Amino acid sequence: MQFVVLTAIDESTYLTKSEIADFLVEHMDVFSHSKFEILRALDFALSKYPHQGGFVILAKESDKIRGALVICKTGMEVFMPEHVLLYMAVHHDFRRKGMGTRLLKEMRKMANGDIALHVEPQNPARALFEKADFKYSYFEMRTSN
Repeated sequence: MQFVVLTAIDESTYLTKSEIADFLVEHMDVFSHSKFEILRALDFALSKYPHQGGFVILAKESDKIRGALVICKTGMEVFMPEHVLLYMAVHHDFRRKGMGTRLLKEMRKMANGDIALHVEPQNPARALFEKADFKYSYFEMRTSN
């Protein structure tokens, strides 16, 4: 398994981003967002603008994506963690084989500073994040206009 890190300097094409987004939509199951939303997050994570940025980690085998993780910089390290883990998925055939743990280890190598994430209580990946030392720090509340 090869781990590939994409950043703004890689100048990822729309086709690359589309392939990543398709993978995430398919393998995040009921916890996924739309392809449009994921593409917007990829644009932000791979942006060259100083107020944006982040990185993407892909686990690839035979040039096929088997796992993917998208991290965005928050730009607000004084107030909250420096990074937010927006999306993570492992191919259905590679789950429960250590791939998620390996992706998170690669993420920690790349991220300078704290990392936050949002996970639904019923998401089975929650156990993986708890095992990787993510802690609950507050309950999130939202409103819509």
